[in-house]
Amino acid sequence: MQISIITIFPEYFDSPLRLGITGRAIERGLVSVDPIDLRTWGKGVHRQVDDSPFGGGPGMVLMPEPLAQALDTVAGARRVLLTPGGAPLSQEHLDRWSQIDHLALVCGRYEGVDERIAEHMIDEQVSLGDYVIAGGEAAALVIVEGVSRLVPDVVGNAESIERESFRGGTIEEPHYTRPAEFRGWEVPEVLRSGDHGRIEEWRRNQRQQRTSDRRPDLTDD
Repeated sequence: MQISIITIFPEYFDSPLRLGITGRAIERGLVSVDPIDLRTWGKGVHRQVDDSPFGGGPGMVLMPEPLAQALDTVAGARRVLLTPGGAPLSQEHLDRWSQIDHLALVCGRYEGVDERIAEHMIDEQVSLGDYVIAGGEAAALVIVEGVSRLVPDVVGNAESIERESFRGGTIEEPHYTRPAEFRGWEVPEVLRSGDHGRIEEWRRNQRQQRTSDRRPDLTDD
């Protein structure tokens, strides 16, 4: 799978893309991540990519010309704008994007991008949540990791993905490991029983209870 990232800070991704699951996926050739420097198409000696908004007001807006030229280099990709005004990022997005060959992430910056680009050259817009950060680079890293781990053979045990939070409309059950007692806190007896039927029932109940307590928005009314 190929992931392109259009950004004014390509160096932002240098270290994270060498680490963890994402780094191993890239090293093994299962995923390719290509940061594209938007300033390549910037104007003038300073390679300007932003300008003041029509109608006045604070801040700057990413100009259409450099963005359009950058997007022309990823023709055929699914083009996603990362912006606070987009739909909240969900597991459904990651699942869907992991099935395509080429995903292009456009990192918003300043007051945003020229709306003509968003309207005519972007396929969808997403946000990490109901808050504002300096730009879309952090969101791009989240998406790269979230998508990469769903690519076949990236995660060693595929069953771990199938049992994760948000599968089947619930969040994941609690987990424990050795020792069985730590500072007087014990692992639930059922998990030490060896009774796989009881264990699965306990896990199912825990998923349902945790979802009801922490994420009632995920439950069907």
